[in-house]
Amino acid sequence: MSKLTRRSFLAAAGAIAANPALAATQQKGKALPGEPRSGVDVVIIGAGAAGIAAARRVIFAGRKCVVLEAAGTVGGRCLTDTALFGVPYDRGARAFHTPEANPVARLALQSGFDIYPAPPGQRMRIARRYARESEMEDMLSSMVRANTAIADVARKADIACAQALPKDLGEWRATVEFLLGPNLCGKDVSDLSTADVARAADRDVQAFCRQGLGAVIAKLAADVPVRLSTPATRINWGVRAGVEVETERGTIDARAVIVTSSTNVLTTGKLRFTPDLPKRQLDAIERLRLGSYDHITLELTGNPLGLRSDEVVFEKSSNVRTAALLANIAGSTLCTVNVGGRFGRELSAKGSKDMIAFAIDWLDNLYGAGLKRTAGRAYATNWNQEPWVLGAMSAAAPGGQFARRTLMEPMNNRVYFAGEAVHERLWGTVGGAWESGDRAAVAALRVIAPSPPEPKQPKQFKQKPKQPRAG
Repeated sequence: MSKLTRRSFLAAAGAIAANPALAATQQKGKALPGEPRSGVDVVIIGAGAAGIAAARRVIFAGRKCVVLEAAGTVGGRCLTDTALFGVPYDRGARAFHTPEANPVARLALQSGFDIYPAPPGQRMRIARRYARESEMEDMLSSMVRANTAIADVARKADIACAQALPKDLGEWRATVEFLLGPNLCGKDVSDLSTADVARAADRDVQAFCRQGLGAVIAKLAADVPVRLSTPATRINWGVRAGVEVETERGTIDARAVIVTSSTNVLTTGKLRFTPDLPKRQLDAIERLRLGSYDHITLELTGNPLGLRSDEVVFEKSSNVRTAALLANIAGSTLCTVNVGGRFGRELSAKGSKDMIAFAIDWLDNLYGAGLKRTAGRAYATNWNQEPWVLGAMSAAAPGGQFARRTLMEPMNNRVYFAGEAVHERLWGTVGGAWESGDRAAVAALRVIAPSPPEPKQPKQFKQKPKQPRAG
């Protein structure tokens, strides 16, 4: 059984992207090799974590690739912004999950980034006070029972998590549903597959990067041939040999293509396939649609909430209008109020003004801090409206866990899918996206260049021992 314990209740591998400054260092404005019709071994669509991992693997094997990125920056759902608040601010993903085994964390450490462990545990507010130890234990016991029930049902059937939850959660039901659903997966529990949640790897241990997770992806992309602002429009995988990838700047011939576009983008028809994708793949993509997860970031000078760096707080909720707080990020004055699921989607659709107003009101209700008078700059993400993302992390619909393995299957040894959605246990994480991209590249290279060399192993990230703390 996969346990979703303590901090992992609150760790949404949120939706995520890279450093805007990198746009100037990539190949924007330069011609593709041999335009309009060039030949490479592998075309990679998307310069997020999966696409960069795939490209690095292909380059290491001594083969030629090009990465086509529709947006103006690398990173996909990993974006570190330094302009908004004057400090590194991750608009998308922020955490390294299980850093000891996380390939991106290991490479970040090797590249000289400052990686530090997240503080253990979290706190819960009940009205305007913190939960007592006995109340915290009651909530945690309810979470354990909920996870156990989901795992038990998943052994027999893949139904909605809401149907599997114990009926006697009582006063903790709304809190449990938020922590398991919108906060962890970006979807309500009624829209979540029991099998998908049960098979998810533990995400209790986390680490952060002071320079920003998006900055890490940007650094790892520095030597990768990325073509920014160049969306692929069609993949012709029915030609006699290899594939043809069409863009507005011309067509690229390749022996294989690795597609890392988000599942929501793939459902829009922005990228067409000739011949059409088989129904099996189309059904899989549909069942892995992205959920909704956004950060509402407030600048709270003077620490008016009295919280430690990177401390996580949630509330004992009674309805879906709730959130989770990440305070004083990396020792800064920035605090994010994180919303997800249907409520988060509806709120983000109203725009940043309403999102910021909700965040301030929510914190005022919990702390009575008068933040309307003291809050500084504010910013709200809206990943549902990012045209080349259209959501947060993938979470399988009830009955749809099988879809991840379906997308792992190559099509005619020419078309390979990768990304966080194409990982059975680490979906919704940057580490899972990276592993998926690397795996797809290895599979393509087995056809193009049998027995590709293994990359050198970077030094291990050493997790500092946790310090005990009162609940």
